Amino acid sequence: MTNLHRSFILGCSALALAGCGAEEIASPGTGGNITINNPPAAPTPTPTPTPASTATAATACPFIADPQGLTNRGVITGPTGSYLLCQLPARFNRDTQLQFTPATAAVLYLIDGQVDVGTDGGPAADASDGLSDTNVTLTIDPGVTLVGLDASYLNVNRGNEIQANGTAARPIIFTSQQNVLGQNTDTSSGDWGGLIINGRAPVTDCLSNTATPGSVDCEREVEGTTTPPRYGGNVPTDSSGSVSFVQLRYSGTVLANGDELQALTTGGVGSGTQFENIMSFNSADDGVEFFGGLVNIKGLVVVGAEDDSIDTDTGVKANLQYVVAVQRADTGDTIIEADSSNTLEENTPRQNTQISNATFIQRENIDQVVRIRGRADYALLNTIIVDASSNGTPCLRIDGDETLNRAASAALDEAGPVNFQSLNLDCATDFRNGSGGTTAAGVQTRFNAGTNNNAAFTNTLSMTYLNGANEDALVAFDPTGLSSFFENAGFVGAARATDTRFEGWTCDSVSITFGNNSGACTSLPVYTS
Repeated sequence: MTNLHRSFILGCSALALAGCGAEEIASPGTGGNITINNPPAAPTPTPTPTPASTATAATACPFIADPQGLTNRGVITGPTGSYLLCQLPARFNRDTQLQFTPATAAVLYLIDGQVDVGTDGGPAADASDGLSDTNVTLTIDPGVTLVGLDASYLNVNRGNEIQANGTAARPIIFTSQQNVLGQNTDTSSGDWGGLIINGRAPVTDCLSNTATPGSVDCEREVEGTTTPPRYGGNVPTDSSGSVSFVQLRYSGTVLANGDELQALTTGGVGSGTQFENIMSFNSADDGVEFFGGLVNIKGLVVVGAEDDSIDTDTGVKANLQYVVAVQRADTGDTIIEADSSNTLEENTPRQNTQISNATFIQRENIDQVVRIRGRADYALLNTIIVDASSNGTPCLRIDGDETLNRAASAALDEAGPVNFQSLNLDCATDFRNGSGGTTAAGVQTRFNAGTNNNAAFTNTLSMTYLNGANEDALVAFDPTGLSSFFENAGFVGAARATDTRFEGWTCDSVSITFGNNSGACTSLPVYTS
């Protein structure tokens, strides 16, 4: 058993504040030690290679098609070299490509304040809402690094797209100036805002109390933003672009009224939006939060979130596969928070989040690892939950009998009771009482109704997330019957011992090491060509 214990200053535009959404609140707690059981012959992480050279700043900012151009903000120097800071325009009004530049002419693209991709085209694509789409696409090349200041963020408006597609060898990195300057540690967070992507898919908890949930009239506003962008509509297949092989580091700035931005926020994105291989590292709020719409992701890593690792709300339909969520020592709230308990629980579309092939490591002493409430539909499949906190954190909490046991109903857009299949719990306390009258015994009964669930599992994980002998012996559930999005992976957990799916595009920290990747999260990769 292995016991792992848990300048150059730039000006930034001052940001005003906006109101928070309906009861989407979670509280951080306190923590303890990590205990992870390793197999006798655990693989060792591959050392991060030392950069062959350091970066040299470009003499001029690259050309972009947008007429506002890039603003030269001078040179910033850190441990990996010097870079020319090229500030993005406040709004992209034309299709624009952010080009990769090698270390011999190094450029960082600066996000200062709210940076919009296009102008909001409203909830309808046909201009019947009085707004016309600007149809702007922001393309970001593999290997590009973007730097955010303070509460700055990149916002993709409805009727526009982002194409941010890195590669396993050259991920796109969104980070902070502190990261460039070498000032960050493995416990730093909250240096900048995050990435916000909005779409026209249905949402609930409408701004207008006269709007019908899930209709074109049902819109919401993004939390914690200067001039709140809106999201929502009635186009389930809407596309806001594609994001893959992307790291989002040190995000989640706290705003004055208590609102916080997280690494990745989606609002009403449609199924036409593509997500794959996304890493959130040390967000001061949630790692990722999905408000309504249809979200499908293969390859999701959330490390060190200081609130919930994965937060879902307002009628989202989400399918997530190959997920690693790992807390920092003594930091964080739940790994999963599903929906909110409020007066809008009967709104449709009803949330239905399904996760297959996940490994969750809880390191904070808090109320629970997983909390499902608000009559949300939820499925945890082929998943391993490890409580590695010092005093013991219960694995599962369900609030309300309607969430725990409600029968399926097409009329109510109700998928049925919470669904646990091939779910394995390595927790000192597996189940706990919830609000609304649910009991630990009732949660256990629902857990026992699934197939191949094990509440007495002992993990043999290595490198925190790779399966060992005990994981290899587990019987997997075929999730393809629940959604065609899923692959029948044939194993339980996020990755087998021989899998390399999380290598390359990730970064390493004291919380978790993936190996063979872009290096330490506290540093920047240097590409010589």
